[in-house]
Amino acid sequence: MHVLLSNDDGIMAAGLRALYAALVEAGHTVAAVAPLRQQSGVGHSLTVFEPLRTRVIEEPGFSGIGVHGTPTDCVKLGLGALCGRRPDLVMAGINLGPNVGPDIFYSGTVGAAAEAAHDGVPSMAISHADHSGRQDLTAHARHAVALAESIDWKKLPARRVLNLNYPEGDLPKGEVRVCPQSDAVWRNIYDRREDPRGDPYWWLTGDVPRESIRPGTDKALLAGGHITLTPLRFEYTDDAALAALSGMELAPRG
Repeated sequence: MHVLLSNDDGIMAAGLRALYAALVEAGHTVAAVAPLRQQSGVGHSLTVFEPLRTRVIEEPGFSGIGVHGTPTDCVKLGLGALCGRRPDLVMAGINLGPNVGPDIFYSGTVGAAAEAAHDGVPSMAISHADHSGRQDLTAHARHAVALAESIDWKKLPARRVLNLNYPEGDLPKGEVRVCPQSDAVWRNIYDRREDPRGDPYWWLTGDVPRESIRPGTDKALLAGGHITLTPLRFEYTDDAALAALSGMELAPRG
């Protein structure tokens, strides 16, 4: 396969490098196009009022293009100008930290994969639950590549993202658990502080209440040490609400 590789942790990130090496080792050709700086939490944001500048990265065992932009910028630019040929697959990751449940809405890694899906390219977002960056992800990367090779992408509906998450620690044994996304949400906690001038600022912390996580969902299974795979779609029309609205008399008075 010809694979476009991106992420949101940046082109120097160990997770992206591990995935690049695993793809090359498996005999695939890789075009790595990723942000030049950390872009976690930017979701599906796009640069529209500034030019996109790039830098070629050439190192032993790695070749790629760094972009002064978001993960979505990287995939759009890769597909539209940099890849040379249309890729067979887009892989985004391996992200440091999980992207399950509510994280999916904010993730630049998922945003990169979603952009490829919108363009009709099969795509996979890959994340690892360890935030430290000290974990050797070689085995995880090889597993992700082998999984991508084993999937019959033509049997999946169009414009879908496969969201793959690995639990903390070494690669676990056992099957990949195909599961739905958790509908739990973050409980936002803002830590109020003051800068040296005495002016206030706020730092977002918070958590997802454990009791709000339904069993059998991605967040619950990942916490239990399982590899999770969740198919995602980004078609936002709500059929139930559409039907409800269609039955209403929408004629505001005034």
